[in-house]
Amino acid sequence: MSEQDEETPLNVLGDELQTCSMDPETGFYRDGTCRTGFRDRGNHVVCAQMTEEFLEFTKTQGNDLSTPRPDWNFPGLEPGDEWCLCAARWQEAFEAGKAPPVFLESTEESALEVVSMQALESFAIDLPDERAN
Repeated sequence: MSEQDEETPLNVLGDELQTCSMDPETGFYRDGTCRTGFRDRGNHVVCAQMTEEFLEFTKTQGNDLSTPRPDWNFPGLEPGDEWCLCAARWQEAFEAGKAPPVFLESTEESALEVVSMQALESFAIDLPDERAN
C-alpha cells in the first residue's frame, strides 16, 4: 500500500482532516490536505493563513515562500493564501511572535508532537464554539 492509499488522517480536534487549500494547491502531496507521510521530512501539517508578517519572518529564516518556484510546483504565496506549513516552522514563528492564523480542522494531529494545542487554539480561525472558553 502506498502513502497515497492510506486512510484519511485525523485533525488536531480528533475529526477527519479537512482540505486546507486547492488554490493554491497545498500539502506535501499537493492534494490540498496537510497530511504527512514517511517522505515528508518537514512534517507539513499546520494549515495556516499567510500574513505579510509571517512571510517576511520565514524569508529571514531562509525559507522564502513568496517567490514562485515553478520547478518545484510552487506558486509563491501572498497574504491571505492558505498553506500547509512545517510544524517546526510554525512553532518557531509562534515563539518569535510572528505565527500566522491556523485552521484546526485542516491541521493534522501529528502537529501536536511539535506544537501545543493551546498555542494552536490561540491562533485558530475555526475554533469550535465549545472550545472558545
